[in-house]
Amino acid sequence: MELLIITGMSGAGKSLGVKYFEDIGYFCVDNLPPSLIPKFAEVIMHGKSNMDKIALIIDIRGGAMFLDLLPALATLVDMDIKYKILFLDASDAVLVKRFKESRRMHPLSQEGRISDGIAEERKILKTIKDKADVIIDTSNMNPRQLREAITDHFVKGKSFTGLLVNIVSFGFKYGIPIDSDLVFDVRFIPNPYYIPELKARTGLETEVVDYIVSFPEARTFINKLNDMISFLLPQYVKEGKSQIVIAIGCTGGKHRSVAIANKLYKRLKRKGINAIIEHRDITLDDRGGTL
Repeated sequence: MELLIITGMSGAGKSLGVKYFEDIGYFCVDNLPPSLIPKFAEVIMHGKSNMDKIALIIDIRGGAMFLDLLPALATLVDMDIKYKILFLDASDAVLVKRFKESRRMHPLSQEGRISDGIAEERKILKTIKDKADVIIDTSNMNPRQLREAITDHFVKGKSFTGLLVNIVSFGFKYGIPIDSDLVFDVRFIPNPYYIPELKARTGLETEVVDYIVSFPEARTFINKLNDMISFLLPQYVKEGKSQIVIAIGCTGGKHRSVAIANKLYKRLKRKGINAIIEHRDITLDDRGGTL
């Protein structure tokens, strides 16, 4: 189990950071009382859960309970449970500006100035900051840069599973899927529909696939499509996307688009990419009714 404690200054970006950790496969629990951390970790380790990456967001919102964090971490050490600490920070000037722009009160300045609350929070968090494995200063970061910093520290060199790739085959005669991010038209490939023995079959069957890939242009397209998608996916990750829909269409959505979509799906899965596939129109007949 990979256990991460996320803490830091109020206004430094923890709420936004949690969303990014969820995107890269962490099960995130916000504002868990620190005294419950050892029991929570024990339940996860010895239960039937398949969660292997856990992020616990612990900060000053817990009030006096925050002081239980260091004893809780000591208990984890006694239990031989390894953990890491991520501390998000920002300069005082930036924190004051963020609180003013959001019109939120600092948790420790309900009856005073924001700057006083920030100063008090720094004192309380100093010890835990000194123990942090990773410190990210978000003072000059926009949301994309924060995501990239998190990715660099916690994903780089690992198999990225946070991006979900939806591959959809469809027929243009029934309309393009409205949620498509990328649409590819494979109607340039000779149509098995006009081959009597293949007409009633689908792109899921070997005879149809063999017919389609017998054409050099089909094989070239599959290779180029794979190269393009392999290039694009990391770029979408940098932009903060957690899901992408790739739609591949032919005339009826029964032969060519199905076969090509399956080819792409299998190649992405072999690379460890989290992909799912749907053949939207494969069961429709020529009139649009269900077969």
